[in-house]
Amino acid sequence: MGSKRYQKAHEMIDKEKKYELDEAIKLLKGFPITKFDETIEIHMNLGVDPRKADQQIRNSLVLPHGSGKSVKVLVFAEGDKADEAKEAGADYVGVDEFVEKINSGWMDFDVVISTPNLMGKIGRLGRVLGPRGLMPNPKIGTVTMDIKKAVEESKGGKITYRVDKFSNLHIIGGKMSFDEKKIKENLITILAAIIKERPAALKGIFIKSMSITSTMGPSIKLDVANATLEAKK
Repeated sequence: MGSKRYQKAHEMIDKEKKYELDEAIKLLKGFPITKFDETIEIHMNLGVDPRKADQQIRNSLVLPHGSGKSVKVLVFAEGDKADEAKEAGADYVGVDEFVEKINSGWMDFDVVISTPNLMGKIGRLGRVLGPRGLMPNPKIGTVTMDIKKAVEESKGGKITYRVDKFSNLHIIGGKMSFDEKKIKENLITILAAIIKERPAALKGIFIKSMSITSTMGPSIKLDVANATLEAKK
């Protein structure tokens, strides 16, 4: 049944066409429905060289309508900061017990936040958390003394992104159950953030290609110039 659905969605797309953002979202929303609420993603290929330090695109942003995903947050904090984390709605709060659990293979969380003073301990988890993009990092606001803000943002639709070694970005843009307006506002927020990430030293094209897709659906190519204009409005 799944492949029939995919086939039907596939036939709705003109392979030769690069769609304007509004058209693409309408098309995506018109795909046959699945039994679960699919995640929408935007994919981009960038003209950067991720081996160069100044061209490693990595950051975070808060989606205006959230990601639609319930996010489990782990906070490394002690004393008052641990209390602050619990009050803000963190799922797990502590230090040593969670370092041990992670070293034993436990990974039941989506975001890791830490106070700066504990990074010496957390640093040893880099080999486990690093490859999964879960290592706390001041640049994306997950190494901070403002634990309350970090937890609330993570719970409220904050997403992180990083360019892979093939210069691709894959970013969550919401759920299929969202209406077209919410999907568009989320995608515009992502695009506007990425446009600002253009490295100063980069010559030539920054965003080479762009598409949107759902978990079980085919990819819809976007007209980069149109999407860029929409994001700059």
